[in-house]
Amino acid sequence: MFAVLKTGGKQYRVTSGDVLRVEKIAAETGDKIQFNEILMVGSNVGLPLVKDAGVQAEVIDQIKGDKTINFVKRRRKHSSKRTKGHRQQLTLVRIGDILESGAAKSGVMSAVNGTGFMSASMIERAANKGSPSSLKAAANAQRASQPKNATKTLKPEVKSAKLTSEKVTSIASDDLTAIVGVGPAAAKKLEAAGITSYAELAAVDVNTFDAVKVKPEWVAQAADLVK
Repeated sequence: MFAVLKTGGKQYRVTSGDVLRVEKIAAETGDKIQFNEILMVGSNVGLPLVKDAGVQAEVIDQIKGDKTINFVKRRRKHSSKRTKGHRQQLTLVRIGDILESGAAKSGVMSAVNGTGFMSASMIERAANKGSPSSLKAAANAQRASQPKNATKTLKPEVKSAKLTSEKVTSIASDDLTAIVGVGPAAAKKLEAAGITSYAELAAVDVNTFDAVKVKPEWVAQAADLVK
């Protein structure tokens, strides 16, 4: 009995015992796999696939095809050229049983196409398409499955302390730039010297205070604003 199977975008006519080179399958050497895309089994032709049919095979080895050389010439008038080699990833399999029916209940791992190196965990995820594609995706899926917590709130004591500090700051400090002659730069110098309110500026002795230059008219204006 023969069958026509499809894998890696290609079709193969196989019989039991045949050895094939197919596009890379996500499996390791010695694994038993099953091709489920069967176009024809004997005289039974699928529309387009034969229902519940399958072809089982054993993975002999993961190999590479013959090397091909691609010559690429780019940038006209600049003599830019490049050669690139490529070896296609292939899987060597030996065809075993050909099932006309009952493939869905055989319990054999489905033949899934893969590219490049694939570890055992990657092969398992490829065989189970519903599972996350990476450890990070698995963590995100687990996080998404958990119930969402309520909006984050500060602890009562932390929240009250923060509000108190903001209130004290707003009460203790004044906008010194409201005084004529005090710009943003002068206000920063006054704040660096410890003067942050009108009351503190009004109490400054111009003759003895040397931390920063303070003009008498600033002190007079601050005294008027305090009243």
